[in-house]
Amino acid sequence: MASENILTVTEQNFAEKVLQSGHPVLVDFWAEWCGPCRMIAPVLDELANEYIGKASIGKVNVDIEQNLAVQFGISGIPALLIFRKGQVVSQMVGAQGKAALKKALDAAIAP
Repeated sequence: MASENILTVTEQNFAEKVLQSGHPVLVDFWAEWCGPCRMIAPVLDELANEYIGKASIGKVNVDIEQNLAVQFGISGIPALLIFRKGQVVSQMVGAQGKAALKKALDAAIAP
């Protein structure tokens, strides 16, 4: 069960939820059939709960939102991009551990 704090990001709400956010947003580009994507989902749920008010976690289903995947050059999933002030400040491909994700989020939060 996904955390209620995970944003479902679509082409229609991408600008509002990600680019115009007042704090960093980690966006997980994923797909239902992707094993590593399912493997990191619980970690993203935990982070979404731990970073309330400091950062957001969003998910983009690449099978549905193909234009966003193309726009950001996603060629492998899971692809995890961290946006701050509308810009990509960090990018990781493949399943990442919680410590690596926290480190990247903390770096994006710190000015």
